[in-house]
Amino acid sequence: MKYRGKMEIIATILQTAVEGVTKTRIMYASYLSFQQVNDYLEFLQENDLLQYENETGFYRATEKGYAFLRISNEMNDLIPFKNSKFNDPFGI
Repeated sequence: MKYRGKMEIIATILQTAVEGVTKTRIMYASYLSFQQVNDYLEFLQENDLLQYENETGFYRATEKGYAFLRISNEMNDLIPFKNSKFNDPFGI
């Protein structure tokens, strides 16, 4: 598996959580360990990009999370790094 930057991992988590999803599904879709997914979920919730719904047990992207995804997709369209030697454009 190629190296993924934090921004790409965050985008993957948010994309997975658009419709509402469990922590396990996020973990498998993002290829993260249990500890890593917990760290990212905590970070995303603290920054209001993701919310946890107690009644359903699902994580769901917030409006701010949708904005992040939209901007992330626009940046990927502007500068496609997929076939470039620069795998992580932000160096994060």
